[in-house]
Amino acid sequence: MRRLRLSGRPKVIYFKDNVPLGVCMFLSLFFAMVFQFNGGVFLPASVQMSSALGCIQEDITMAGYASFIGMTIIFPILFRLKTRFTTRSIFMTVCPILILCNIINLHTENIYILIAVCFVSGFFRMWGTFECFSNVRLSVTPSGNFSVFYPIIYIIVLESIQLSGLVTIQISDWANWRYMHWFVIGMLAVVWLLVFLLTKSARIQRKTPLYGIDWLGGAMWCAMLFCIVFICIYGDYYDWFDSIWIRICTVGAVVLLMLNINRMNSVRRPYISPKVFRYRHFPTILVLFLMLCLLLTTSSVLQERFMRSILNFDMLNAISINWYVFVGILAGSGIVFYRRVVLKKGFKFLISIGFILMVVYQYYMYFLIDPKLNIESLYFPNFLKGVGYGILYIALTIYVAKAVPFEHFFQGLCVLSFIRTSTATPLGTAILNRWLRILQTDNIGLLGRKIDQSENVSVHDFYAEVVRQTTLTSLKELFGYVCIVGTVFLVIVLSYRMWRKIHFHEE
Repeated sequence: MRRLRLSGRPKVIYFKDNVPLGVCMFLSLFFAMVFQFNGGVFLPASVQMSSALGCIQEDITMAGYASFIGMTIIFPILFRLKTRFTTRSIFMTVCPILILCNIINLHTENIYILIAVCFVSGFFRMWGTFECFSNVRLSVTPSGNFSVFYPIIYIIVLESIQLSGLVTIQISDWANWRYMHWFVIGMLAVVWLLVFLLTKSARIQRKTPLYGIDWLGGAMWCAMLFCIVFICIYGDYYDWFDSIWIRICTVGAVVLLMLNINRMNSVRRPYISPKVFRYRHFPTILVLFLMLCLLLTTSSVLQERFMRSILNFDMLNAISINWYVFVGILAGSGIVFYRRVVLKKGFKFLISIGFILMVVYQYYMYFLIDPKLNIESLYFPNFLKGVGYGILYIALTIYVAKAVPFEHFFQGLCVLSFIRTSTATPLGTAILNRWLRILQTDNIGLLGRKIDQSENVSVHDFYAEVVRQTTLTSLKELFGYVCIVGTVFLVIVLSYRMWRKIHFHEE
């Protein structure tokens, strides 16, 4: 029966005719997962990388976000690239370029080359991933239903992020971070070989040249993103606006934003059309994604600091939490699929539940913080976070597909990725790190007033305990502030939903 259902689906056109449909679908998803593993640099191993390369950790983080900017900026031209080149030629190009990027990153010690190569890596990583998903879409759901398709592809995308972190730390602990690059190179070589043996040159649509693309507009948007990310990552290191570099990047970001807005409204075919922002619900979706990313940063900043500074977990124990986020994302994907496909219900309930779970995670962590906490106590809140993350990420992306027509869909995804991929996470990280530093300074001052003397304790141990106590207090206090902000936002979301129901009922 299952074979009959598969046989009724459209074939994945770029594979040879003798390759079964099930194998084609599996290999396409496997190719996408391999491309997603390729990140230019691997941020979970940023400490080891910065030590080995003799640079600061912010340099490695900047290289990582350069890859994300490359993934973001390619969206508006993805469909144009698809109609210009065949899938086989794309894969035969993307794989060796990504292999070359990994080899360069293995051997370079120049941070500027590293950032540039990571940008190129992100660009081609997204191109290869899109090509995998776009070819398998109608085989997954012949009707083209995004509510069926997105839960499946975002299981690959979001779970690859979790698995990449787990594999990176395991390999770094076993050997060192360079072996992760060799692991990815080996996987890309396997993909390249499979593409060479099992695919054919096939073109579904008429070949179209790459003219009429606003390359200058794309470069300006890209430069603006680099300015914003630079401010967020290096702000604390350079002491924010006391540094000429932060001031230059701030002015540059504002000027580039104004130029981009002017270009959107003056050029015939802008890289991002102003019409994207005028579609109903699209600005609301941007705000919701921004809040989701800001809430997610508490786990990467506050929870990470708690596990490392207070509980003294090593890398392997700290990263093992990803398994429970992994399961949570699977559960969240299943919930979206069940409600949208089986029950055929709307988005608002899913969005409400997703944000409720994200805020519950913040409250859970607030009441959990204790210097004697065991790791098992962190499993359930991170599972809840994974469920909320999966629900919101998938539901909001489906919402975009429903709200923005195909003409501007990829431009809409690009604008969405400005927030969810490029700027929101470093912005949230910068805010939390700055806030935490302020709270620690205040708490050290308050604690210092009550200290008269200490007997039989070395100065080093005494200071270490003071820092530990102030860090613990500051983390709990900051989680409390995040709980308040999350609760206010949740009340706004639920109140708006109730107001809409009452308003339309009266009409």
